[in-house]
Amino acid sequence: MKIPITKPYFTDDEYNEIKSSMDSGWLVQGPKVKKFEELFSEYTGVKYAKATSSCTTALHLGLVTLGVNEGQDVIVPSFTYIATPNSVEYTKATPVFCDIDLDTYNLDPKKVEKLIENNYTFENNTLVNKKTGNKLTTILTVHQFGLASDIIELNKIAAKYNLKILEDGACAVGAKINNTHVGNFGNMCAFSFHPRKSITTGEGGMIITNNVKEAEMIEALRSHGATLSDLQRHLKKGYLLPEFNLLGYNYRMTDIQGAIGIHQMKKLDSILNKKKEIANIYFNELKDLDGFVLPVVPENYEHGWQSFVCRIDNDILNLTIEEANEKRNKLMEELENLGITTRQGTHASHTLGYYKNKYNLEDYDYINSYKADKLTITLPMYYEMSEYEIDYVIKNIKRLW
Repeated sequence: MKIPITKPYFTDDEYNEIKSSMDSGWLVQGPKVKKFEELFSEYTGVKYAKATSSCTTALHLGLVTLGVNEGQDVIVPSFTYIATPNSVEYTKATPVFCDIDLDTYNLDPKKVEKLIENNYTFENNTLVNKKTGNKLTTILTVHQFGLASDIIELNKIAAKYNLKILEDGACAVGAKINNTHVGNFGNMCAFSFHPRKSITTGEGGMIITNNVKEAEMIEALRSHGATLSDLQRHLKKGYLLPEFNLLGYNYRMTDIQGAIGIHQMKKLDSILNKKKEIANIYFNELKDLDGFVLPVVPENYEHGWQSFVCRIDNDILNLTIEEANEKRNKLMEELENLGITTRQGTHASHTLGYYKNKYNLEDYDYINSYKADKLTITLPMYYEMSEYEIDYVIKNIKRLW
């Protein structure tokens, strides 16, 4: 028995579409990427979708488009994969970590407002850092594990303090609030198509927006700052090179990846429905394990279920965080020995060497994020997961717990 944490779902459709790209000779960003973008735009209900080489590069482009640069602060959840704060560092702005709501693993709006009130003064309609003089301009919120963050409350805070918001939806395809897909709340939202995600193009990302000027800026920035894409140039006078008025990047998606994405989009509803079924089985079968906390889905939220992340509750078990961490690690090791792959939810970025050393941070500075780092466990979940495999995971967790 070997059960992976997740597994992409492919059929002959993807292989045939890739062959079509290779036969055509068009391998860079072209007609397949354009079709993938159109399908993603239609699915999310957002006007413009622009494919990129990864979610990290999509986030970078989003920040650049918002004008984030040196001398600015960007609020970032401290419990997130390192790519989130890294995208801020690329702009030479400063990521300012904020703790999370331990129930949802997402940025806590109350903690965001408290952070602002304690560390900034409001001068000329701009928040200024009391210690560094940096201007706080942006909140970079993450829809962690496929659950939308409280974007409605965060938007209210942004309006109150004249801030912009960028959404990191790396895990959040299918995530909704009140039946509205993330990316429709007035902000750009970036997605990932890494193999851990519900649909994949190997690597790859997408950024969506309803703002035409933002879409045009992303379009240019992802392709060296060109005024015309290769596909646009090909459809017009292909022998003429475009103008370059911006310092751009090579963040394009290949047409081979776009070819995969076309058919992954066609499978998306089936994949999300199957993952929801697995989540419901986990909920029903594991709900009575004392101290084994299952994911929380707030009312009127629809979870995208990129991951099913549980947590060891050290308080219920009357353990220290470190003792509960040992219990979590032992459980993960024993499951691994039985062929069941698990992972911690994600990192508390403020505990990682680069950020810890550069900004002189301590593990307990963001206690909920630290707990989430040390105490979460992600269970296997994927489209082709069989009833036997699901039952095997459940039986062994119950036995070992």
